[in-house]
Amino acid sequence: MRRRRVQILVALVLTALWGAGIYAAHANGRLRFLDRLEATLTDWRTQVRGVQRPPDLVTIVAIDDTVVKRGGSYPLPRADLARVVDTIVQFKPKVIGIDLLLVDRSAAIGDATLANTLATGPMVLAAAAIFPSASETVAPDSEGPLAVLPQAERFLQPLPAFADHAEVGIVNVATGQSGSPLSVPMLFRTRDKVELSFPLRVAARALDEPLTVAPDHLRIGERVVPTDSDFALPITYYGPRRTIRTVSAQSIFDGTLDRAAIENRIVVIGASVAGGGDFYPTPFDSLMPGVEVVSTAITQLVAGDGIVRDRRVRIVDALTAILLPVLLVGLLAWRRSALGIMAAAAIMMAWAGLNLFTFTHGVWLNAATTLAAAVPPVLVFAGVQLWAGSRRTQYLAAKSRSLAQFQAPAVQEWLARDPDFLSKPVRQDAAVVFLDLSGFTGLSERSDPDELRNLLKAFHALIDRTAADCGGMITGFLGDGAMILFGLPRPMPDDAARALKCAIDLHRGVERWIASLPPPIAGQLGFKIGAHYGEIVASRLGESHQHLTATGDTVNVASRLMEVAAQNDARLALSDTLLDAADFEGTPDGILSGPLLARIRGRSAVVTVWFWRDPDGPGQVATTAETIV
Repeated sequence: MRRRRVQILVALVLTALWGAGIYAAHANGRLRFLDRLEATLTDWRTQVRGVQRPPDLVTIVAIDDTVVKRGGSYPLPRADLARVVDTIVQFKPKVIGIDLLLVDRSAAIGDATLANTLATGPMVLAAAAIFPSASETVAPDSEGPLAVLPQAERFLQPLPAFADHAEVGIVNVATGQSGSPLSVPMLFRTRDKVELSFPLRVAARALDEPLTVAPDHLRIGERVVPTDSDFALPITYYGPRRTIRTVSAQSIFDGTLDRAAIENRIVVIGASVAGGGDFYPTPFDSLMPGVEVVSTAITQLVAGDGIVRDRRVRIVDALTAILLPVLLVGLLAWRRSALGIMAAAAIMMAWAGLNLFTFTHGVWLNAATTLAAAVPPVLVFAGVQLWAGSRRTQYLAAKSRSLAQFQAPAVQEWLARDPDFLSKPVRQDAAVVFLDLSGFTGLSERSDPDELRNLLKAFHALIDRTAADCGGMITGFLGDGAMILFGLPRPMPDDAARALKCAIDLHRGVERWIASLPPPIAGQLGFKIGAHYGEIVASRLGESHQHLTATGDTVNVASRLMEVAAQNDARLALSDTLLDAADFEGTPDGILSGPLLARIRGRSAVVTVWFWRDPDGPGQVATTAETIV
């Protein structure tokens, strides 16, 4: 009993450490895959909450397809944009935000007209932050609360002729892993300056209050704006596109614009042209214009009805990530029966209901982090409990350890999760690499068997290391050769690229290995490699003793390409299909010669073949001849 209590205590401590580690790793920008899961769960919670009526504060004046059809061009000419702005100014809005990047010069008259128009009313123009990579970075040597701001390489500002008459705000949104904007950064920085976001500029101007940056929030006058850890404003969508009041700019050209839609309101001018590119997926709409995303942020800044994810919410997330898994594991340890499982399930359902309830009432508790913190320890603990009391589990564990000696680690892990993997043949695309030593049969007649065994052992070890480094699976050693498959246990987008790298690495590795052998042996050995990409049939073969393999035309072609290489005084033959799938553009330290149209023995169709060589290897192969193999 005492031993069991110690084991339970250790399990609870490890569970708490796991939860704390998961939360800390995610909070520090690691475990990015959880962002995609959280985005999916957020979309689901938003849809459960349903469509809401937004506060009627903002009007979007959309430069839509109707406007483009009228003018015949996009972007809208500056003179026409000046007319739109001038009409809106006459209706006396609180502020006009122009969600268009006015960074390029156009006709001088049009630019001058627009510049004069911008001086007639309260304006905010959009600028863009240019980041050095796809992900926003943080300066590691910065200090103070602004250190967490997304650091841009530079700001793409409006032309000075326009910026002199208006305030400027950065219009970038944070799309995260899912492509759906879940937050809008409120502040941006370069190495020498900080800029406000476009929605924050517009909201501050509309409220006509001073802006204050506090360590963990913003303040517009007396209004506190809760923000996330990087001064980003979490947003939640009211509904599909046009839920926020939207009018077409064409109504201005037609003279039908309703004054009530503009007067004493926040007006945002932006594009919603089909094919314009500024669209984002949201929970209610797969294509929401960026101007409506920005207008959503403006509305929630002014109305204060956005969703809250501030420091206090993050503290609750951290505590939940630690305490919930500890509670679940404690319940399983307390009652090693169906009762404990039912109690743990009830706690999880209660947590899910509370998480949904808080979200629909304006508080965003992270769900993905809590699941990642709770589910693995519970599953591991439950598995250990079953393993400790079951001889069958011990047997399966021993069988799994034996399997690891005969299968690639990825396949072994996959089979452990899915024992029926490939019990039925599966058609899929894959890359196949064949390698074979030349001259080994003749060498075998004149060499000692022990020497041959050591030679093959070193050769197989080289292949095994190279295949493992490239993520390939050796389906079998064929004496003095091997077949390596890229596409199991599941196909990946870079299968062809990894197979190509493996083939080139094998070429170099085997060449060096042969050169390191004693001259009498090295002089008798050579090698050839063939690599192809296409459809295979992956399956299990055998009855009591099974192994995973691939069959089909792709496998046959890859094998025959070794003969094509040998007949053309080359060591590595690559199919054109493989190179296309790998997006291969050549290597600075290798020579790619071809194409050669080759007929494969036993196959009617022609294969386009390329040959890869080291720079000091034999000369190039002719590019137009056909080889009959």
